[in-house]
Amino acid sequence: MRVKEARDAARRWVIEEASGVSGFCGAYTAGSTNWLPDDAELTRASDLDIMVVVADQNQTRRRHKFIYRDTLLEVSYLGNNQLQSPDQILSDYHLAPSFRTTKILLDPSGHLTALLTMVRRDYAKRQWVCERCTNARNRVLQYLRSIREEAELHDQVIAWLFAAGITTHILLVAGLRNPTVRSRYAAVRELLTGYGHVEFHESLLELLGVARMSRDRVGQHLATLIDIFDRAKHTIKAPFSFATDISENARFMTIDGSFEMIERGYHREAMFWIAVTHSRCQKVILCDTPAGMTQTFGDSYRELVSDLRVSSAKEVRRRCADVELILPGVWQLAEAIVATNHEIESDRAEPASNPDGAPQNE
Repeated sequence: MRVKEARDAARRWVIEEASGVSGFCGAYTAGSTNWLPDDAELTRASDLDIMVVVADQNQTRRRHKFIYRDTLLEVSYLGNNQLQSPDQILSDYHLAPSFRTTKILLDPSGHLTALLTMVRRDYAKRQWVCERCTNARNRVLQYLRSIREEAELHDQVIAWLFAAGITTHILLVAGLRNPTVRSRYAAVRELLTGYGHVEFHESLLELLGVARMSRDRVGQHLATLIDIFDRAKHTIKAPFSFATDISENARFMTIDGSFEMIERGYHREAMFWIAVTHSRCQKVILCDTPAGMTQTFGDSYRELVSDLRVSSAKEVRRRCADVELILPGVWQLAEAIVATNHEIESDRAEPASNPDGAPQNE
């Protein structure tokens, strides 16, 4: 299927279904497909993201994936209080890249269209690029500070994985690239190669614990993920925020997408989403599966965290300290990228940064 066909299906779904939601304000496309031309092929390992904007906060529903007219859609809901001004969007490293490249699907009041014009105008100004880099850096620290020693190991590991993984987003945002989720490590490798800093990519992989992991070992972890994923997608019951990522509709993205990355030579980079998904599945299994059935899956998870060197709360604390230690170097490199990125427009505003790597607004 071509991207244009998927966007047409998304628009039709919004008109037929989403527009009837109480307080509906509009809808727009988000995610990696925004960066693709209309005639690009949408693979089975890809979905099309839709943001539905609503005025009624009670109508903000859980993110979900489903097939509509042969298109895998992922729908999220956003309160219109987060889209009141262009400044709100321009300073948010998640919202701004997708909004700047979006295709508006439905905009009854014209508010989204007006915002889009202003966001596109100011997106590449240095002030806002630095604000978004700071926003991403603060998100790293928020994940680190959210970890509690008494929490289950898989919960600690998930938080650590995202803290380490968002370091790539700081750099992608500095380069005006898409801060993609599943393939972030492949994307940052391409960015750093283009800027002559590919050696730093090894530091990011070392931070993740996969710098010396072989393709065969990654393949083994993917094979065990398939087993636990297929079990978890049938047993999941608790209201997990990530439930849509542990479902039959998400299987192509997670499993086929990981195979695809490995085949392209990005086996180490594929481990980020393999580890995140395995940790989430482990949480599902422990919550929703009879105790007698968890032993095998527990053994495979212990192998995973052992390879990543986060097999205990003590090790997680140490690896979190490593993330904090690398942040100043990540920030310095982000500043260098901003300084040499010819797409970024200079302005008189000071960069939104602190020299010690601490967040501004905490």
